[in-house]
Amino acid sequence: MKFSAILCGCGAMSKGWLRAIASNPLLADSITIVGLVDLSRETAEKLAAEFGLDGAVIGSDLSEVIAATKADLVFDIVIPAARYDVVSTALKAGCHVLSEKPMAASLAEGAALVDLAAETGRIHAVIQNRRFISGVRRLRRFVESGAIGELTAIHCDFFLAPHFGGFREEMDNVLLLDMAIHTFDAARYVADRKPLTVYCVERNPKGSWYRHGAAANAIFEFSDDIVFTYRGSWCAEGERTSWESQWRLVGSKGMLAWDGEENFKATIAGEEPGLLRGSVAVSVPGPEHDEETHGHASVIADFIAAIGTGKRPETVNSDNIRSLAMVFGAIESAKTGRRVEISA
Repeated sequence: MKFSAILCGCGAMSKGWLRAIASNPLLADSITIVGLVDLSRETAEKLAAEFGLDGAVIGSDLSEVIAATKADLVFDIVIPAARYDVVSTALKAGCHVLSEKPMAASLAEGAALVDLAAETGRIHAVIQNRRFISGVRRLRRFVESGAIGELTAIHCDFFLAPHFGGFREEMDNVLLLDMAIHTFDAARYVADRKPLTVYCVERNPKGSWYRHGAAANAIFEFSDDIVFTYRGSWCAEGERTSWESQWRLVGSKGMLAWDGEENFKATIAGEEPGLLRGSVAVSVPGPEHDEETHGHASVIADFIAAIGTGKRPETVNSDNIRSLAMVFGAIESAKTGRRVEISA
């Protein structure tokens, strides 16, 4: 099938989307960018020139560009505060929508978009690209194999110090809202369980160049007595972790450690006598489906396949709202100092 698409939001992040589409022959063949929407015409024109989108209609009003192009899809790459208006406009106009994360600027707006997608019969999904990488797919496959028994806990550490400049440095709850959702969503995917509660402590540490919330520590309870802990900072200078976090999965029979890059180490209980029984190494197989490991390209391909087949995309809004609820539950807990139930 052939799809015409509008790119709404033509800043730096949009380039990653366009490169992902170009990198996959099936996507490149099936998607034509027919419109570019941005508050800055100059920004849109520069993007069109860089990626050879000479025929694209350029404008600042999404409704007008949809009307002019009769587009099938909208790729929503705007800032979170503008997301609800963009997605609701596109859905009401009959377009399917793939959004940047987070899927909404509040849980109420997220719930409203879930309802609107159902009412319009259109698909709204979220580009949770970091669950579509080899390492996270390997974690999920390993857990499902039962090699370390029943999963009991997931622990993730995230410590980096990026100096972005721009809007992130002025955001509220910058780590939880803009970055931690990747790890929260991946942990929910790996556990394949529903998040139930969260307790979170959020700080903006001394030396932070962010205005608010550059560090957070959170404890989540998932269904089936699985605990997920997250320790993170976006102003941690020095030795860094991977952007994907460092992971430790604890099971009833053993553990798996992943550095967030190439190194996996899985062990199960040994048979040595005494206080500590030692451990025995076990292998960690690769991802089952390579086509699911290419980040943005894999999410976009899953979205396109869902439109063509009618199946639910993995990151459909009605599922992804649970990851959003983890974020806003953590923010509420940090503000109130209380353990918060996650309702989505």
